[in-house]
Amino acid sequence: MEYLLETQGVVKRYGSYTALDHLDLRVPEGCIFGLLGPNGAGKTTLIRIINQITAPDEGCVLLDGEKLAQKHISQVGYLPEERGLYRNMKVGEQAMYLAQLKGLSRKEAALRLHEWFEKFGIDSWWNKKVVELSKGMQQKIQFVVTVLHRPKLLIFDEPFSGFDPINAQLLKDEILRLRDQGATVIFSTHNMASVEEICDEIALINKSKKVLDGRVDDIRRRFSGNIYQVLFKGEDGTVDALRPTMDMVECRRHDTPGLYELKIRLKQEQAGGNALLRELMLHGEVKAFSEKLPGMNDIFIQTVKKAEENEK
Repeated sequence: MEYLLETQGVVKRYGSYTALDHLDLRVPEGCIFGLLGPNGAGKTTLIRIINQITAPDEGCVLLDGEKLAQKHISQVGYLPEERGLYRNMKVGEQAMYLAQLKGLSRKEAALRLHEWFEKFGIDSWWNKKVVELSKGMQQKIQFVVTVLHRPKLLIFDEPFSGFDPINAQLLKDEILRLRDQGATVIFSTHNMASVEEICDEIALINKSKKVLDGRVDDIRRRFSGNIYQVLFKGEDGTVDALRPTMDMVECRRHDTPGLYELKIRLKQEQAGGNALLRELMLHGEVKAFSEKLPGMNDIFIQTVKKAEENEK
């Protein structure tokens, strides 16, 4: 696997406070990588190091196999949580200025900006002052400026904050499209639903240390309680007859007569979900059958609590 970004033993201290403690991360090329953690975990410090706003006290950061250097600044696009547009400048003038700071010629900047403005339906904003725009409108402008120079690495810090569901989905679609076109994305958020929806891999940092990382699907399976959700159709009394032979976590009648919604924990002696399914089919009709995987929100809370208990 090719890694676009690697941190090797990165340490950052502010006086007696350690913000990052020997952090090792690997961000695969062409993926959306969720950077997760509670407030104060060290995420912002790491982002500042990647953007070369500050430097690590120990360890190093590699971008595309090379030690991070000034030449890499143009290969990174960063959308901070706290937006920073000049309120009294016109939108088009400001976007042109920021695009040229990223190395685009005036002609190329104008061409790409008009393409993005047309895509987002914001052509009419070109001569408006930023102060005239809503927070969500301003965020669209800053998103465009962040991705305009087509950097290898994009860092989005809470990019959907303040967006209505329609515009949040618009940005999600664009982030997925950018990944599919080859960009690598670091996505920092507290919204675990968004993590499940768009992230390929994650790393969870707590109190300056990495406590969990891997592919989202693999992590959810790792934390699985071997519980299956079943929509079961059977005769009256059939479900009661099944209780002694199965670990029935939950059982409730469906609105449709004869249907039951079951949650069943797989027993140790059962080889897998197929064995449970075969057993159920001997007693009735299985209308739906799926493994219940834990959500990233539950995994986040469980992992952070366990890490803090281990420190005591």
